[in-house]
Amino acid sequence: MSKVLHKFTRKVPKWRPRVQPVKLDDATPTQLDALQVTPSNTKVSEYVLTLAHDVESLKVRSPLFNAIMYDNGGMSRTERELGAIAASMVNRCIYCAAVHADRHAKLSNSTEVTDKLLARGFHAELSTRDAAIFNFARKLSESPPQANADDVEALQKVGLKDDEILDLILSTSLFGWANRLMHVLGDPMQPDEDL
Repeated sequence: MSKVLHKFTRKVPKWRPRVQPVKLDDATPTQLDALQVTPSNTKVSEYVLTLAHDVESLKVRSPLFNAIMYDNGGMSRTERELGAIAASMVNRCIYCAAVHADRHAKLSNSTEVTDKLLARGFHAELSTRDAAIFNFARKLSESPPQANADDVEALQKVGLKDDEILDLILSTSLFGWANRLMHVLGDPMQPDEDL
């Protein structure tokens, strides 16, 4: 029997909803319409099917998520994922941290950064640029006023432009909200084969 996972990992766990997800076969036409735009344009997840209970929110959430995380220009996708990882670690969202650590590793073709974060958490020794990005996202997630002008200056010193800083703020803030939804609506489950 699976049990709730409490440790950060790069292996994406199964997510078990506490609310029965909408079944595609039973979905209303408005739910099906809202489900046409899904995060990263992949299969419809249990999470998105759970969110489909509130059609109006889902119709806004999915395009917003896609625009922030997948839009061309501004900050690289890899660095947006780093912001999402920092927010998810602060908020102890095991599922989101795993998803975005996995994406970061795949996008960067390296597990170096995520290995360090999994091993040392907030004390990981990262490159100057990654450290500035991660620390800004961590502070923004812990308490928005902690991420101040000095932190923005640190980002500028490592080469981030204003549009990249805005993307970092958006991706980090998005996960401040998304992590809380994940916590309330379900649990990350340790696969049976790992028990």
